[in-house]
Amino acid sequence: MAKQSFESSHQHLSQGEVARDRAVVLKVIGPGDPSESVGDVDPIAEITALADTAGVDIVDSVLQKRPKPHTATYVGKGKLEELAHVAKEHEAHLILIDDPISPAQGRNIEEVTELRVVDRSELIMDIFARNARTHQAQIQIELAQLKYFQSRLTRMWTHLSRMEGGAVGTRGPGETQLETDRRIIRKKISILNKRLAEIEKQANTQNKSREGSFRIALVGYTNAGKSTLMKRLTGAEILVEDRLFSTLDTSTRKWELELPFDVLLSDTVGFIRKLPHDLVASFHATLMEAREADILLHVIDASSPTVDFDMESVDRTLNKIGCGDHQCWLVFNKLDRIPEERKIDLQHLLAEHENSFAISAGTGAGVELLVEKIVELGQQRQESGSYLIPHARADLIAKLRQSSRIDEERFVDEGIEINVLFQPGMKQRWENVLTQAGIPFDGI
Repeated sequence: MAKQSFESSHQHLSQGEVARDRAVVLKVIGPGDPSESVGDVDPIAEITALADTAGVDIVDSVLQKRPKPHTATYVGKGKLEELAHVAKEHEAHLILIDDPISPAQGRNIEEVTELRVVDRSELIMDIFARNARTHQAQIQIELAQLKYFQSRLTRMWTHLSRMEGGAVGTRGPGETQLETDRRIIRKKISILNKRLAEIEKQANTQNKSREGSFRIALVGYTNAGKSTLMKRLTGAEILVEDRLFSTLDTSTRKWELELPFDVLLSDTVGFIRKLPHDLVASFHATLMEAREADILLHVIDASSPTVDFDMESVDRTLNKIGCGDHQCWLVFNKLDRIPEERKIDLQHLLAEHENSFAISAGTGAGVELLVEKIVELGQQRQESGSYLIPHARADLIAKLRQSSRIDEERFVDEGIEINVLFQPGMKQRWENVLTQAGIPFDGI
């Protein structure tokens, strides 16, 4: 089967919107796979959900238990022949591999099945491409796709060496097209990297304007309920869908709490097991909100049978993006969906982890306690002070109101007594102003 060139190949899955492709899943079940450790876990549940999001129907699966994938063919020869038979029987269009695979593995599977092979990385990137709504997200996913296909161009052009009549007369054009595609990719990668650098520079400028704010970021496994919680806490009109990767663009909203400074809540892109490295690297600017946050709220789908694996995947990704040392609270969500027999497991998780909460973002159960604890945390970072300002310098009080909250104000013969609740970092600035004005501030 002739392979497609780079320009058309990476757009193949998107055509599923018109006519859904049928696919057979190929998966190696090795040590550490959730289905091996947790009872009643469908080993292809997640890849099936990913495929559905990408507009592909799973018609069957071929599974093999082995310590690690075969270096050349991913699975053994017998399983590969079984795969070809199953795919032909179901008239499948695609083979989906529930792992990232090498170009050689993909080429060898394609030669046996005569069908296009899509691995987990390519599938996830296709979903990201479908859901990217902002210019920034579109640039990031295009950059990740380009880097992914850069190492696979040779595989895409091997069909030239399989033409009848031998290699004479075919090698030159093939190499020319291959080099052309490589040059196109290198140029596009350079352009997109420059655009992302500009976006990140703008984001850094915006971050400086948010200094003094209490910044909170929602992180977690894809479809854990982060957007639903964001809507519950802030009332923001944001997209909420029960599907994987419905949120790709970080959205930040002001959260009205009883604190003397702005509280900003950010909803970030969801994580997943075996998240492509190029995707994490490309979304560096988007994930800045998590890196710059004062605290992370790790939202967890407590109803998931693979909750422990989901948490570990998020922790690994947080370490990759430089958030491993951030203060992080665990928010076990979807309390209303947990089966009765598994509620004891949730109690154990809550007992094991300090600063953990059980909530339902959908119904609102448990959210009040979470908000209460967030306010308490905010109050801990709040600075206060009492001052006596001469009547002649009432202008200083007017300026102070712009950046902090005056909790109490009393007019006395000597001046104006004020009790102030400062925004973070503002107390020292204010007292520097008083020093320059020659006003003592040792207390009233």
